[in-house]
Amino acid sequence: MTARFVDPAGIEHEAPWLEAAGEQRLEECLPVQQFPVLKGRRVAPGWWWSSTNGYLVHYGFKAMRTQVMMLDRDPQVVALACRPVELLWHGRGGRTVSHAPHLMARLTDGSGLLVDCASRFGAGRRLVWRAAHLEGAAAAAGWHYRLVAPPPPVVEANVRWLAGYRHPRCAQGRLPEVAECFRAPTALVEGVRLLGDPIAVWPSVFHALWVGVLSVPLRRPLHERVVAVACAAEAGR
Repeated sequence: MTARFVDPAGIEHEAPWLEAAGEQRLEECLPVQQFPVLKGRRVAPGWWWSSTNGYLVHYGFKAMRTQVMMLDRDPQVVALACRPVELLWHGRGGRTVSHAPHLMARLTDGSGLLVDCASRFGAGRRLVWRAAHLEGAAAAAGWHYRLVAPPPPVVEANVRWLAGYRHPRCAQGRLPEVAECFRAPTALVEGVRLLGDPIAVWPSVFHALWVGVLSVPLRRPLHERVVAVACAAEAGR
């Protein structure tokens, strides 16, 4: 299997997949394919400011944008990119098959994660067939592969709200104070009132929820009476 990628200087390269996976910082590469504007799609290609990367990440369509958002909040992800690598292999009859996974993430253990995004209607047969090859290729390199469906609507809505407070400036240096206030399970609004002026405090609390300093049940609608608690492993952030 061969990998094709475009380095940050815009130079295209091809290398054996295992070599590229082991030696290249693929998360820093440019997209190997452009994101076309397709008629009928409600969300056109755009840019997502990643709190993980600290810069804009290009996405191609709605399902990809949603998964970029979910990865951006994942504490196991230290960098992410959209379509930074294309894999090529020989299929039936010796025909060359190529596929560029929608997303790539670098994980805390140094391994990589390749992700393809299914729509709310599911994945097509061709993508499912290719996913089996990509899963094997990822495993051979000590990586991971996922073919993911959109998150539940309530989870997506909650994370999208919290994403509005993902920039580090929203912390305002208050995270230790916020963690201490919510050391015992407390309704969000009650904790905010204890911390001071709600207008000043809410952004810090929402940022704490984004980075995982606080935890709430995201499968239920997020509102002021939801009970939050500090995560012990994150309280010192």
